[in-house]
Amino acid sequence: MKDSLLPSITRKLLLCSVVFLTWSAVAEAGVSRGFNHLLDAVVRIDVREESFESGARRFSAGIGSGVIVSADGLILTNAHVASPRSVELSVTLASLERVNATLVGWDHWTDLALLRIDLAEVKRRGLTFTHADFANSDKLSPGQSVYAVGTPHGLTRTVTRGIISNNRRYFADNRGVKGYETGLFNTWLQTDAAINPGNSGGPLVDEKGRVVGINSRGYLGADNLAFAIPANIAKRVVAGLTAEGAITRSYVGIVPGALLDLEGFYALKQNTGLLINSVDPGSPAAKVGLRGGDIVLSINGTPVDGRFPEQLPPILNIIASLPVGSSVKLVVKRGEQTNTSVVVTEKLESRQGEEWAFEKWGLTVRKVSRAYARENQLDDDTGLLVIGVQPGFPAAVAGVGRGDIITKINRERVASLELAKTMHAAFVAKPAPTLLETETDRRVSLYILKP
Repeated sequence: MKDSLLPSITRKLLLCSVVFLTWSAVAEAGVSRGFNHLLDAVVRIDVREESFESGARRFSAGIGSGVIVSADGLILTNAHVASPRSVELSVTLASLERVNATLVGWDHWTDLALLRIDLAEVKRRGLTFTHADFANSDKLSPGQSVYAVGTPHGLTRTVTRGIISNNRRYFADNRGVKGYETGLFNTWLQTDAAINPGNSGGPLVDEKGRVVGINSRGYLGADNLAFAIPANIAKRVVAGLTAEGAITRSYVGIVPGALLDLEGFYALKQNTGLLINSVDPGSPAAKVGLRGGDIVLSINGTPVDGRFPEQLPPILNIIASLPVGSSVKLVVKRGEQTNTSVVVTEKLESRQGEEWAFEKWGLTVRKVSRAYARENQLDDDTGLLVIGVQPGFPAAVAGVGRGDIITKINRERVASLELAKTMHAAFVAKPAPTLLETETDRRVSLYILKP
């Protein structure tokens, strides 16, 4: 949860009774030297990022937290703190010195991002930093004491104390990270340690100062409900982002559901099978004839148990972790029959495509993704979805509206966002009437954008 603007801190402190443990208070609580070492690895992250809305490109500033996880200056934080939209990134070290940083990669599916400190700047200025160690988050248990470290509401070097309330909490959010999906492939750590806006990306640690999770979010309007990404998930994402800058996952198009209370209707033993709630149109699963109501009994010979919601992410992760193009053997029960289907995976993509602003036209657009095209039963994934129109500009005057899909510009099919950028640049350099062809609910419309 990143702060966009920082209101009066004084008023908030008067209204809220929140106990913040200072560094010295932590030491008095009997926390180990390892904890003090961890504190030196926690950083404040200041972000300036761009967004595309209402037909224009806009900029905003925010604050988050992070933790240095390697000797060469890698910083782990949340994807909703730092992303490809970030145009400026700086971090404040424990010494209170500020240095620049760059984005190494991000993974919205787990809400994690990886930055790197400008080591040349660190060396030139004679600065130093430490890095934190990870613990095994699989060994956490409810009731265990933990500490959340970060920069809530701009209050740097803040520690709050709590316990692990639940070590396998499930929730998925289709628009949780700047409109992107998150939480489908992992469960979360629930804690009552206070996590507020600005805490996001900071570490959740044990009494030895080892990172057990990365703080991500809290429930607005609720007390003592906060969530963190488990350290074991974070370690795998750090390795992948360091090597590739992104995490590539496999996809077959199955939307699962929990089987709890449904076993009797499907003549199943308890703790057996995964319910397919629905199948994405045009997906690999749809192509082999799978459909909602089918029960997956095993994946590549391994029996699956999707009785409870908390069990769904690890099952989905079995498929997601396979190389793209893998053949997946699914044993599926439909009615009284049990059959085997072999599904070939595709690359997992978000429904959210890249966004851009064509400011001279007064348009903000989003590239149509394959997932969006399937969800909305479009013929293909070419075209640009209009997400904003600026009043008084050529697009608005012509009648282009939010939700239209631009399929052609000057009668040339919009196969990529780059092509549209080139055409807009030509309009800027030499203004001339431009013909847009759009599609809305399978209805084609033509608009002329006049300079």
